Amino acid sequence: MPGAFVILFILTIVAVIATWIIPAGSYSKLAYDSAKSELVITKPSGKTEAVPATQKQLDKMGVKIQIGEFTSGGITQAVSIPNTYERLKQHPAGPGQITSSMVRGTIEAVDIMVFIFVLGGLIGVVKASGAFESGLMALTKKTKGHEFMLIFLVSVLMVLGGTLCGIEEEAVAFYPILVPIFIAMGYDSIVCVGAIFLASSVGTAFSTINPFSVVIASNAAGINFTEGISWRIGGLVVATIFVLFYLHWYSKKVKATPAFSYTYEDRTSFNKMWSVASSENGEHADFTFRKKLILILFVVTFPIMVWGVMSQGWWFPTMASSFLLFAIIIMFLTATGKYGIGEKGVVDAFTNGSASLVGVSLIIGLARGINLVMNEGLISDTVLQFSSTLVQGVSGPVFILIQMLIFFVLGFIVPSSSGLAVLAMPIFAPLADTVDIPRFAVVTAYQFGQYAMLFLAPTGLVMATLQMLDMKYSHWFKFVWPVVVFVLGFGGVILVLEVLLS
Repeated sequence: MPGAFVILFILTIVAVIATWIIPAGSYSKLAYDSAKSELVITKPSGKTEAVPATQKQLDKMGVKIQIGEFTSGGITQAVSIPNTYERLKQHPAGPGQITSSMVRGTIEAVDIMVFIFVLGGLIGVVKASGAFESGLMALTKKTKGHEFMLIFLVSVLMVLGGTLCGIEEEAVAFYPILVPIFIAMGYDSIVCVGAIFLASSVGTAFSTINPFSVVIASNAAGINFTEGISWRIGGLVVATIFVLFYLHWYSKKVKATPAFSYTYEDRTSFNKMWSVASSENGEHADFTFRKKLILILFVVTFPIMVWGVMSQGWWFPTMASSFLLFAIIIMFLTATGKYGIGEKGVVDAFTNGSASLVGVSLIIGLARGINLVMNEGLISDTVLQFSSTLVQGVSGPVFILIQMLIFFVLGFIVPSSSGLAVLAMPIFAPLADTVDIPRFAVVTAYQFGQYAMLFLAPTGLVMATLQMLDMKYSHWFKFVWPVVVFVLGFGGVILVLEVLLS
C-alpha cells in the first residue's frame, strides 16, 4: 500500500482527470455583506447582484433560512440557492495544476501548519527536559493492572469533545502526551489512534450541539438545531458503548498477544519514534519538582485550548499563540538550573520538534489541494445536482437512506463539515418536504454519511493522523471498517425510525 504522500498525489491526478470528464456547472451562491448590510448573490456566470437583507428576499429565493443566521454571523460561508443550477463551459484543469494545487492548498492550510509546528516545538522541549520519561515511569507504576481505564477515560473525553465542539484537527495535539503512555502500557499505534481520532470522530458523527456540524447544518436547513436532538443523544450513547467495547476487545488482544496487532510489523519504528527511554540513575530518573511543574504546564495547555475553542471562539492562530507562550515558559525552566541544557539546547529541541511534524503539516495542505482542483474545475456542484435527482419521487425511508449514502460520497469531495452543510443543506432539506419527512432527518443523514466517509477519506484528516504516527493506510482500514459499517448500519436504523415515528 502506498504511503500518504503517494496516495494524495494519485488522487490529485484523478481529480484533474475528473475535471475533463464530469460536466461543469454551478449553483448561484448567496452571502451576507456585513459592511453594507445586504445579501450578495453570485450567479454561475460570475455576475453579482445585491438585494436587501430581509426574510422576504430569502423566502422569494427558496432559501429556508432565518435572516438572523446571516446577520448575526451564524452562517459565514456562501450558501447554495435551490433550483439555480446551470451547466457551464467545461473548465478542465491542466497538468500544471497537479503541482500548483498542492502549493496553493498548502498555503491555504498555513494556519493549521503553524499550530502543528508550535506543537512540535513544545513537545521537543518537554522531551529534552526529561519530564516525559520520569512522569511515565511514575504513571505506569500506579496504573499497573488497570491500563484500560486510561483508554476508557480518554475515549469518553474525545467523544464528548467531538459531540460538543467538533474536536478534529485539534485532536492532533493530544497524541504527543498520550502515545508514549499507551506504549509504556503495552499497546500499539492502533489503540492510540482509536482512543483519540476514532473516538472524537464518532462523537462528531453523533453531534448533539457541535457548532461546526449539526448547528450550522440545521441553520442551513432552516430549522432549529434542537430538532431531533433526542435521537442524536440516544445514538451517541449506543455509539460510545460500541466504540468502548471495540477498543477493549482490540487492546485486550494486543496486550495478551502483541503479534495480534494490525501494525505489528511496524512496531519497532513506531516505538523508536514515540516511546520514552527510561534511565536508571541520577536526576534524569527522578521525578523532581521542576519536572512535575513542566508536565503540569504542558498538560494544562490542552484544557485551555478546549475552553478557548468552545467558549471564546479560538481558531488555530490563537491556539498556536497560547501553545507558544507555554513553550517559552518551559524553555526557561529547561534551560536553567543544575541540570539545565542551556539556551542552545532548548532552541535546538524546539526546532527539532517542529521539524519532526513537517510531513504531517504538508499532508493537510496536499489534501486541500485536491478540493481546490474540483472546485475550480466546477464539478463539485454538478455532483451535488446529480445527487439531488436520485432522491426525487421515492418513499420516505428509501429517500433518507439514499440521502445518507449520497452524503457518504459527498464527504470525499467536500471533507469540511461546515462547508458541506452550507453547500448541500439548502438543496436537500427542501426535498424532504416533498416526501413529507422532517428536515432534521436530512441533517442526521448528513452527519452519519459524511463522517462514515471521513473515517476513510484521504482528503480529510486521516492521512495527517497516519503520517504523524507512521501508520500504513491498509492497517488503519483493517481496524476501522467495522466502525464504518456500524455508523452506516446503525445510523440507517435511526434514520428510518426518525422518518416512521416523527
